[in-house]
Amino acid sequence: MPSPRLTSLSRGSGCGCKLPAADLHALLGDLELPRDERVLVGIETGDDAAVIRLSDELALVQTIDFFTPIVDDPHAFGAIAAANALSDVYAMGGTPLSALSILAFPLERLGSEILKSILDGALRVLNEAETPLVGGHSIEDPEPKFGLAVTGTIDPDHMLANSGARDGDALVLTKPLGTGAIATMAKHGEVSPELLAQAIEVMSTLNRSAGSRALEAGAHAAADVTGFGLLGHLHAIARESGLCAEVRAEAVPALPGVKQLLAREEAISGGTRRVADWAATFTNFNPDVADWQRWLLADATTSGGLIVAVPAGRASEIPGQVFGRLVSGPAGIINVS
Repeated sequence: MPSPRLTSLSRGSGCGCKLPAADLHALLGDLELPRDERVLVGIETGDDAAVIRLSDELALVQTIDFFTPIVDDPHAFGAIAAANALSDVYAMGGTPLSALSILAFPLERLGSEILKSILDGALRVLNEAETPLVGGHSIEDPEPKFGLAVTGTIDPDHMLANSGARDGDALVLTKPLGTGAIATMAKHGEVSPELLAQAIEVMSTLNRSAGSRALEAGAHAAADVTGFGLLGHLHAIARESGLCAEVRAEAVPALPGVKQLLAREEAISGGTRRVADWAATFTNFNPDVADWQRWLLADATTSGGLIVAVPAGRASEIPGQVFGRLVSGPAGIINVS
């Protein structure tokens, strides 16, 4: 019997299978967390990774990320999952040191060749990042899931935490949006091979260069765009920095063909709809902003680019598109024109 398509075995796909942000934040807000002066960045600020001080000059960055298949190609799935997990370290301004794999897999149903291809894809990206895979954990599960726990190092005086942005910073996005919509339509078999290939290339590309360029440009804060969409991750930067964000919808980069996809109801995933509902509590849209652009900003993305808050005069030093700025105003509010 031929193996089933990977995406047919999961209800959600990629980072779109995250728990709803509003529910998750409410839950975490009720936890009584122990205090430790070594923890420089923890759960409270919604950052991409935790930072634990080891000395005045050195700190650890720790993160974990895994999800259900975003594409049917197992090699591409592994590569995307690895790039996505490593991205959390780059978003903090850190350097990955090692990785552990997290695997849930129906081995008897899918077979060892598909599993090997997933791992090969992840290893290709890890090798590119010069990050060794040093172990992992696996369980039997009818719904495939794969990802990595990544440990890195960082200079605690040069972190790109959510709380570091400043009034007047330009906002740069280093990858185009729309991979969530493309993956959703690919699951239905309604995306061209060329468009799907572009999305896979974007999702499997490391944010390594973008992160280092951001540091060189004197960036103040950064976050990678994943399952909470551009709006959700920008909200965290603005909220923790005590600022308001202004976004120009026309300046937000999108993959070719995404405008047409987002005109169709079936291209809007459940994850994207949950992001949009949550973002409505902190986002104001100018009436001229088109519906497809509103969905694009909420697109539940997998392994997206970095949102970088950087001094306006140095924004051109970061590869990407300037799409807005941070200004004084109600903390966490986003105004889209």
